[in-house]
Amino acid sequence: MSFEWLESFAFHIGLVVMFTRVCLFSCFLFISPYVYSGDLTALNERFSIDVAQQLNNFSIPGGAYVIVKNKHIVALETFGHIDKSKSQKVNDSTVFRLASVSKPFAATITTMLAQEQRLSLSDPITKYVPNFSLAKDGAAEKIQLKHLLSHSTGLMPNAYDNLLHENWSMDKIIKRFERVKPICKPAQCYGYQNIAYGLLQPAIEASQSKDYSTLLQERVFAPLNMHNASVGIDVFLTQENTAKPHVLRKKIKTRNKDKNGHHIKQYVWNTVKVEPDFYKVAPAAGVNASITDLAKWLIANLGYKPEVLSSELLSELTTPRIKTKKDLRRKFWKEHLTDAHYGYGWRIYQFEGYPIIYHSGWVSGFRADIGYSPDLDIGFAVLINAESNVINKISSQFWLEAHQQFSSMTAKKI
Repeated sequence: MSFEWLESFAFHIGLVVMFTRVCLFSCFLFISPYVYSGDLTALNERFSIDVAQQLNNFSIPGGAYVIVKNKHIVALETFGHIDKSKSQKVNDSTVFRLASVSKPFAATITTMLAQEQRLSLSDPITKYVPNFSLAKDGAAEKIQLKHLLSHSTGLMPNAYDNLLHENWSMDKIIKRFERVKPICKPAQCYGYQNIAYGLLQPAIEASQSKDYSTLLQERVFAPLNMHNASVGIDVFLTQENTAKPHVLRKKIKTRNKDKNGHHIKQYVWNTVKVEPDFYKVAPAAGVNASITDLAKWLIANLGYKPEVLSSELLSELTTPRIKTKKDLRRKFWKEHLTDAHYGYGWRIYQFEGYPIIYHSGWVSGFRADIGYSPDLDIGFAVLINAESNVINKISSQFWLEAHQQFSSMTAKKI
């Protein structure tokens, strides 16, 4: 990712700033990765204690996180159990639902196929889903695959997501879109989608002979040795080491108070069944994986598996496509973000002046967060088996501490 320069600067001032940043980054590159990994290990000793406390405060049944630096796992921590009955501890192979953290995988496969000229990202979605239409004549034909990938279709946000819970078939849901009028032209506004994102699957499968799940297994999971990763509810239900989903039943105010004098709340979670709803849109929310799988995925996205994810592919995926202003108001993140865009399957944040490639996921009973910093050469992922916003605090806190560590190291080196 390249740095963004203020356009109002004079050319010669811009050169000075650019030269300074290049020097700073060059200094960072010459810091031994083993030294940096050691510092991350020290960071993790503090961070893991804090995460354990946060999960305990919200009575989260179980979770896990991983920190990677270049092609190495620096830290992998697991917490709690796969369910509230404490039948089995979460370990590094426990499989969680990734929810919308599935989207980067779909974008990767789609863009791979485009670079291999199996399909074009400028193809209209109606080429692959001919029964998809909108209330405005000709509007559906203007939505291209690249607009699906970047959530810039012009559709209202989360169009018909509610119908996934109603046991409707995808054909019936797609038919419903004929009632929808676009809120803008494609590529003109951001509107996050799940069902529309799921329409990538027909395009992927029409471009070659394999189904989506098989292709993802052969092109990504297997070559990256993501042994526990899979697509779909059937596989998830047959695996033994899976986290169980939990939804909040109630919050109880206790007599105990925190250091600010506020009553401490007790969170009561119910273990629930795994629902098939969002599995219907596999590119949007159909992937299952362990924290170890995500470590390998992060290392590949940092550029250390070019035979699987080429530099050209990574660059195309992480090019900003559409501005996402709402992200700048995210709790726990907003103090640190100066810019936010969506690329192809990834969010691109400017966090404390540096880019983070990021995505989050939320589906009934599960939350997931993943991100990596190309400049710091660091990746981080966290998974929990409960619907709690504590995950936002954990992720933003990690990136703040990592960037502070980087700034401190750069200052000492200079």
